[in-house]
Amino acid sequence: MRLLVCAYMAAARLAELALSRRNLAESEAATESELNRATYPLIIGVHTLAIAGTLLSGHKRSKPWLVLLLGVQPIRAWILWTLGRRWNARGAVSEDTEVETAGPYAFVRHPNYAVVIVELLALPMAFRAPKLALGVTIINAVLLALRIREEEKALMALPGYARHFVNKKRFLPGLF
Repeated sequence: MRLLVCAYMAAARLAELALSRRNLAESEAATESELNRATYPLIIGVHTLAIAGTLLSGHKRSKPWLVLLLGVQPIRAWILWTLGRRWNARGAVSEDTEVETAGPYAFVRHPNYAVVIVELLALPMAFRAPKLALGVTIINAVLLALRIREEEKALMALPGYARHFVNKKRFLPGLF
């Protein structure tokens, strides 16, 4: 089971990287900050560490965590479907990007990052690797704090972003 889940997570991340590359190639105007460019390889490393670490150090599964991990996958699909060609893994924003206010963006500013937070905690916990879960969650929190600050600077420059998201929470409606 651990091999199957880790293989799924690795395949999903690789597919997302390919999708991101395609979307960025089609959106030549999308730019990312120097900070996001610097943190991108670290973010990839954290995801790789979570998947490989779970595969190598995990053991007996924990059903509630596994259910949580699998339960957020439809939300990720909803996010990708909603953003379409605007989605990318680098936090790059084009000046002509249309602000998305439908789908999960009707409720929060960064539903994709909320899914990532859950995944990086739930994957190791689903196979009883709490030290790994804690480590990747802390590193991810630092990297996301930096990335979100930079990404929101670019998003705030878009017409309608501030107006729509001023009262929306970042990750979960009513929290944080």
